[in-house]
Amino acid sequence: MEDQREKAKNFQDLLVWQKAHQLVLAVYRLTDAFPKHELFALTSQLRRAAVSIPANVAEGFRRRGLKDKIRFFNIAEGSLEEVQYYFILAKDLGYADTRLITEQANEVSRLLDSYSRTMRARLAADSNS
Repeated sequence: MEDQREKAKNFQDLLVWQKAHQLVLAVYRLTDAFPKHELFALTSQLRRAAVSIPANVAEGFRRRGLKDKIRFFNIAEGSLEEVQYYFILAKDLGYADTRLITEQANEVSRLLDSYSRTMRARLAADSNS
C-alpha cells in the first residue's frame, strides 16, 4: 500500500478511491430501483453516505500532515459503516438484494483499513524518531 501511495500523483491513482468510486456508482444504480417515496429518505441518505467515502479519501489525499490524513480516512470509514447499515435496511425492507454490493463495500472496508493502518504506523514511527 505504501508503494502505491508514493506513486500516486492524485487521489484518482489510489486503489481505495477507485474502489470507493465504483461503490458509489453501484449505489446509484441500486437506489434507482427503490420506491419513489424513499427518494428523500433512504435513497438520499444512502447516496450521501456513499459519496462521502471517496470524497473523504480525496480530501485526505491532499492533506499535508499524517494526523489530518488519518482523520479523513476515519470519516470515510464511518461513512462506509453507515452505508453498510443502509444495505441491511434496504434488504430487510425488501427493496434490493444487497449481497453483491455488500461484498463491494467489504472490499472498500479492507482497503480503507489497510491504508489507515499504514498511515498510523508511519505516524507512530515519525513520533518515535
